[in-house]
Amino acid sequence: MNNINTQAIENEKKALAEIGYGANAIKYYIEKPYMGDLPDADHISEMVGTCGDTMKIYLKFDNEKIADARYQVLGCAGAVSAAMAIAEALKGKTVEEAKEINDGHIFNILENIPEKKHHCIQLAVKTMHKAIDEYQNNITYENSEPLKCDKVCDSDCCSKNTIKLPKAI
Repeated sequence: MNNINTQAIENEKKALAEIGYGANAIKYYIEKPYMGDLPDADHISEMVGTCGDTMKIYLKFDNEKIADARYQVLGCAGAVSAAMAIAEALKGKTVEEAKEINDGHIFNILENIPEKKHHCIQLAVKTMHKAIDEYQNNITYENSEPLKCDKVCDSDCCSKNTIKLPKAI
């Protein structure tokens, strides 16, 4: 049985690489290191993308820094890998530092994902930004609603389906 699972994973890695996923994106998708909930999270938020993918983010703070982050993702490989990259990037950041993370930063971490999956990065980033904004404004998960990605977008990135690369990392 283990040999079958190993072969299935190798086949999946190969297929993802063939359609344009970078090595880091594939690793995040296969391993899903930050997938799941945080029972003692200080804040939880959720968004639904225009494609139907759903993301829920859990944030744990310690001394004004993000100590831990987790996502629950119902979506494709692009959505999962983007969420995992953000969760890792958030650790140890202040709220202000986290707010500076954008889709270009995450694209660079992932190395590459297919162009038709760039919106997955945008959804993951917007989910994180929404959570941080709610946290700063003391809006609890119980008092918030899962928003469609297009309702909170303050730029034209969704309609143009483009990644905005960061000026400096």
